[in-house]
Amino acid sequence: MQKLSIVIPVYNERATLEELLSRVLAVDVGLEREIILVDDGSTDGTRDLYPKLVEQWADETIHVKLQDQNQGKGAAVRAGFEMASGGIVLIQDADLEYDPRDYPRLLKPILEGMADVVYGSRFIGSEYHRVHLFWHMIGNRMLTLWSNMLTNLNLTDMETCYKVFKVEVIRGMKLTSDTFTIEPEMTAKVARGRWRIYEVGISYAGRDYAEGKKIGMVDGFKALFAILWFRLFD
Repeated sequence: MQKLSIVIPVYNERATLEELLSRVLAVDVGLEREIILVDDGSTDGTRDLYPKLVEQWADETIHVKLQDQNQGKGAAVRAGFEMASGGIVLIQDADLEYDPRDYPRLLKPILEGMADVVYGSRFIGSEYHRVHLFWHMIGNRMLTLWSNMLTNLNLTDMETCYKVFKVEVIRGMKLTSDTFTIEPEMTAKVARGRWRIYEVGISYAGRDYAEGKKIGMVDGFKALFAILWFRLFD
């Protein structure tokens, strides 16, 4: 049986982590699975939850890695990738913006032998979406367009959290980003490797900044530069 590694970068998500993990474990995808929680230096008490969570779901394979200090989402994702032992690896944010019930849809193109990489798009499909943050949506679309122009892909949502990879894709990429620039870096290197990429529509319950959303305008400008860097210079 194939094994699924679910990599969850965590930073200051005390309010959502237990519920998120409950939702992840409630989904039956018909695969053996492991959960890899990479805590990126949380300071809000999130770290106090891990012993309880591991004990609560003692029949599940849950690995916890505590980063010494906050380094960024990219560093946490890279650490999770290094720990992954499954043949398929899926990235899941620790907030509640993305719904694990979309896993079967995300995994299907890989399990059916059509894809090496699957992106879950917030901008296609008929699933539910929270309506808010117009300029955040425009920023995502602009970054995706810029990325597509330099990679010759036709993605609709380059910045999505939901990215699923065959493990050989991950092992074939040398990732270096510590921050949110991990998203354009992965996209550029998947395109360079000429892997088969599919997109599927997903649901999305986005947070606003008062609710804990972390990515902002500065991250957007960093992503613009990163798209150029990873296409032309890396």
